[in-house]
Amino acid sequence: MDGFQAYGAGKAGGAFDPATFIRQPQTVVRILCWLFSIVILGCVANEGYVNRPEEVEPYCIFNRNQNACNYGITMGTLGFLCSAAFLALDVYFPQISGVKDRKKAVMADIVVSALWAFIWFVGFCFLANQWQVSKKEDNPLNEGADAARATIVFSFFSIFTWGGLTLLSLERLKRVSFEEEYNKLFSSPLA
Repeated sequence: MDGFQAYGAGKAGGAFDPATFIRQPQTVVRILCWLFSIVILGCVANEGYVNRPEEVEPYCIFNRNQNACNYGITMGTLGFLCSAAFLALDVYFPQISGVKDRKKAVMADIVVSALWAFIWFVGFCFLANQWQVSKKEDNPLNEGADAARATIVFSFFSIFTWGGLTLLSLERLKRVSFEEEYNKLFSSPLA
């Protein structure tokens, strides 16, 4: 029974090892999600708007649709915060002593990761469509075109990173089901 871990974590209260933590696949993918959110947020916030001398307000390079830029900025910001929060939870996870609390954390990770994969799928489709129907005369100098393409590409990549986190969390949940059954069978007193 020494080799078993509850939901992918050792006994509660152990020392934190940064080298082991960074090498975990879930940590690597979560850091990628965090970086992709920063790239998306930065691209839209910095180069997602065009100023024209004859217009008072800058407009969004995605087909002049303000909602497209707002979506990119909002989802980039929320994705960044969510990735950072779950990264912090991953650091704290081995300190959680209750198996039920660990199960709740894993279930929350599954639900949130699957939701974010869907949100980035919607964002990719929306931003790609708005970029495709943008008119050349709205942006004759092609300002921000590389940023728009980067936003679309990293939205696409985010679908797979968040989907990967969902699969890794599901694997963590499946791995422990055997451990729970083992504990139920062999830890109860014989009647």
